[in-house]
Amino acid sequence: MSGRPRRLVVVGAGIAGLTAAFEWRRRRPDDEIVVLEAGGRIGGKLDRVELGGRWYDTGPEAMLARVPEAVRLVERLGLAHELVRPATTQASVVLPDGRFPLPAGTVLGVPASAEGLDGVLSPAGVARVAAEVSLPPLRPDGDVAVGALLRERLGDEVVDRLVEPLLGGVYAGRADELSLAATMPQLAAHLPAAGSVLGAAAASRDAGARSRFDADAPVFVTLRDGIGSLPAALVAAARAAIRLHTPAHRLTRTASGFELSVGPAAVRETLTADAVIVTAPAPKAARLLGVVAPGAVAPLEGIPYASMAVVAMAFPAQEVAAGSGLLVPPVTGRLVKGVTVSSAKWPHLAGELLLVRSSVGRYRAEAELQRDDDDLAAAVVADVADLLQLSRPEPVDTRVVRWGGGLPQYLVGHRGRVAAVRAAVAEVPGLAVAGAAYEGVGVPACIRDAERAVEQLLS
Repeated sequence: MSGRPRRLVVVGAGIAGLTAAFEWRRRRPDDEIVVLEAGGRIGGKLDRVELGGRWYDTGPEAMLARVPEAVRLVERLGLAHELVRPATTQASVVLPDGRFPLPAGTVLGVPASAEGLDGVLSPAGVARVAAEVSLPPLRPDGDVAVGALLRERLGDEVVDRLVEPLLGGVYAGRADELSLAATMPQLAAHLPAAGSVLGAAAASRDAGARSRFDADAPVFVTLRDGIGSLPAALVAAARAAIRLHTPAHRLTRTASGFELSVGPAAVRETLTADAVIVTAPAPKAARLLGVVAPGAVAPLEGIPYASMAVVAMAFPAQEVAAGSGLLVPPVTGRLVKGVTVSSAKWPHLAGELLLVRSSVGRYRAEAELQRDDDDLAAAVVADVADLLQLSRPEPVDTRVVRWGGGLPQYLVGHRGRVAAVRAAVAEVPGLAVAGAAYEGVGVPACIRDAERAVEQLLS
């Protein structure tokens, strides 16, 4: 792209869109940047509320620290002094027959050996895991569902008791439908050479350990005012024009760039751009790209979304023996998927209240979200009070935040769909896509994808 000032239009004001605007400003300080947001607030799923007088995240509450993107962005924003490392990360898994510490050294719940699985699995389940290395060597042939592979090689208990609650927490998805290659790429990459799931898990774990330059560095970090404080910091640094309540309806190519039809139906207007980065969720991106990149439409439409809700609760201060929180798999029949004891996990949230959050809802099981906020909050509070065995179970404050269609599902074949989208978009000079729909739903992954999109357009 030439050195003369240009106009970049970013569609979507979530973490990917705002990062793209910031990175573009950092590299091209004289350009005009416009960010279009169909909703009434910036940040997408990065959101925070006041809970018990503290800023409290109701979207992502932790960022991976041992990958560079998120921490580097925080540093570039001048917020490194706001980073907080956890006081504890020891979680337990709740099972029908008891509560057990989450085994160490697993890869998203996939064990590297049978050691440490007693209690979490039955004796027969532990024996099934130990015997996996004696099975015929794996010969991977294309993408498979996480659940299908692991049930065949390690047994149902590993999936139902370990993998399901972890994948349910990250993706609000189901192990029997999620793609191994997309959700566990390191494990999938090591399978051909290892020949076994245990060997691939060990190799993936060891490769991750070798990549950590500082063994004392935390795996996760957060921000003192919440990860939900990042959007406002990005907007200030990007010096972009943020247009809320401004959906983008149609994108067309012109001789000099692009035209976008934007705004409410009654007062639509045409906005021109030299470059466009689309960070909207896959269904909206499909509708917007139909004219300029028709080859992207079908694969984008093949990425479904799950809905969920987060209930934030403040209880009177009391002792709980749950470490950083609890994982709650579907086999328990519980409403909640997990419980984070934030005031124990994060030092800056410790104090006069017990601050807790819990999530509800997963792909194809959103019926429980049909309750109204009061009913949902009451049911979650009852479940959490029972799980944590609270002596003072009446909360002093609660907040319900819903994420309708919030989490993309990386179903089998997801990486092929992403490759098809990127190939179709790459044929259109000046156009890029980024966001959680593609190569990771976490904050660092979305930041990385946004930076990649800017690099693609400017290189």
